[in-house]
Amino acid sequence: MQVAERVAGGTVIRRRTLLIGIPSGLPLGGVLARPPVSSQAPKVIGLLFPWNGDDVAENSGLFVAAMGQIGYVKETSFTLVTRTSDGHEERLDALAQELVNLRVDLIFAASTVAASAAKKATGAMPIVFMYVTDPVGAGFAESLARPGHNMTGLANLTLNLDGKRLELLKQMVPGLVRVSYLVNPKNPLTASVLRIKDLAAPLGLRTFISNASSRDELAGAFDDMRTQRAQAVMVMSDSYLFSLRKEISALALRDRLASMWSFADCVEAGGLMSYGADDSGAEMRQVAAYVDKILNGAKPGDLAIQQPSKFDLVINGRTANMLAIKIPRQLRLQAEKVID
Repeated sequence: MQVAERVAGGTVIRRRTLLIGIPSGLPLGGVLARPPVSSQAPKVIGLLFPWNGDDVAENSGLFVAAMGQIGYVKETSFTLVTRTSDGHEERLDALAQELVNLRVDLIFAASTVAASAAKKATGAMPIVFMYVTDPVGAGFAESLARPGHNMTGLANLTLNLDGKRLELLKQMVPGLVRVSYLVNPKNPLTASVLRIKDLAAPLGLRTFISNASSRDELAGAFDDMRTQRAQAVMVMSDSYLFSLRKEISALALRDRLASMWSFADCVEAGGLMSYGADDSGAEMRQVAAYVDKILNGAKPGDLAIQQPSKFDLVINGRTANMLAIKIPRQLRLQAEKVID
């Protein structure tokens, strides 16, 4: 069911997000299947985040709210120990080890790189992950249906959508031929994105890779795009590049480049469009459901990794106007949200 809602500056169209692969008995939408774990001492949950500033506060707040919806009270039934790398992913290994040394009851790792650091630090302590692109390929699980290790959580499958993102970019940008793929070379999945040329060729598109693993490298990456005469930039699904979404969107707009992202938050920050599964509130409720199950005795390896079954197109009409791009009617009709 679609619900149209008038907001300042335009109309936002929202649809529900569905998830598949939910183990039997997991509560949905914050509905508690049983009373939360009871103990004289609050359970200690370690948060391992790769971001800084607002992203840490937002995700911490979403997690606390999701736990509250299933009956957990912060400082009474659980406490948090937060470790964040402030955008410096090389610090995550040491931060994960700190959480293990503190003997937290469970680690919540947000992103592939954070989950990888947690995995290196412990093979026994329960780990629940979120924003992970390919948990099987990353070595976190034997399979999505039965992970088999000390880890479980949510997979976003974003790399599988790169072909669709290129199709949408081509529909959006008249005469599109040359597309840059901005990647973080420190991301362990970077090798997987090199297949982008195989996805682009059938569409008549030429692609090239631009690298940036720090703010200082962004300028050089966009210089490279200008040299290659890029008309658009597609940004890899990567926690560090996500943290730079405002800077990247501004640079793309400066250079008259249409930008394609994996997450709607990046379009809210000024990017042109995104395509992916994006309902952080609903996903965080599923994380909380896993935490509840594990604190009550379930083994992470027995809890199937959830996958999104619905993917949304989000478009920033203001950015399109600044790029002198007229949004095709077909894309407007497909869009989950158009910011005008």
